[in-house]
Amino acid sequence: MTLENKTAIVTGAGKGIGAAIARKLAREGCAVVVNYARDKTAADRVVQEIERSGGRAVAVQADVADPAAMPALFDAAAAAFGAVDILVNNAGMMRLSPVAEAADADFDDHCAVNLGGTFRGMREGARRLRDGGRIISLSSSVVGFYQPGYGLYAATKAAIEALTHVLAKELGPRRITVNAIAPGPVETEFFMRGKSEELVAGITRMIPLGRLGTPDDIADAVAFLAGPQSGWINGQTIRANGGAV
Repeated sequence: MTLENKTAIVTGAGKGIGAAIARKLAREGCAVVVNYARDKTAADRVVQEIERSGGRAVAVQADVADPAAMPALFDAAAAAFGAVDILVNNAGMMRLSPVAEAADADFDDHCAVNLGGTFRGMREGARRLRDGGRIISLSSSVVGFYQPGYGLYAATKAAIEALTHVLAKELGPRRITVNAIAPGPVETEFFMRGKSEELVAGITRMIPLGRLGTPDDIADAVAFLAGPQSGWINGQTIRANGGAV
C-alpha cells in the first residue's frame, strides 16, 4: 500500500467517480473522509465497503457550495484521523443549455459548486494540509471539446485548471503538489442522465480506445497523483479521456 498512514478528504464521494476514488485511496492505505451533500445512504454504503475491506473511513455531510463546508470537513478529518495529507476536489454539478438560454441561477449554481467549492477546498488545503501533501481537483475534458451547451460547465472547469497552475507554484516550497484530472466521457449516472443510446454510441465512436471510461479509470489516475511516484508532477492537468482530445 503506497498511502499507508495518510488521510484523505474526497468531496462528492457518495457515488460515481468520487466513490471510486474513495475506495481506491482506502485500498492504498488511506483513511478517507467520504463527503456527501445530500445522499447519506450512498455515502454510508461507501464507508461500509471500505470498512469491510479492512480500511478506515467516515461519512461527513457538507455542501461544498457553503463557505463553511471545507473548514468543517477538515475539522471532521482531524477529529477522526488526524492531520490531512490529500484533498480530492471532486464534487460538481452540470446543467446543459446554450449560453443564450442560460439562467442567472444556473450560472450562480455552477460557480458556487464547481468553482467555489474547489476554490475553498484549495484554500483550506493550502492552510491545513501537511507538508508534502497532495491537492487533486477534477476538471473535465470538456475544456478542449468546448461543445455547444456546455458553456457554464466548461467555464468553471477551465477556472479550476487556472487555479491549479497558480496554487502549484504557491505551495511548491512546502512540497505540496497541486494537479487536476480532466476526465472524458465516463459511464456514470451523472454522464448518462438524459442521453439516448444513439448519442452515447456516437460519443463512444469519438474515443480512439473504443469505450467510455469507468470510474475506476479516473480513480487510478487520482491514486497515482496522490502517491509518492508522482512527486515531480506539479501544476499539471491530466486529460484522462481515452485519447478523445
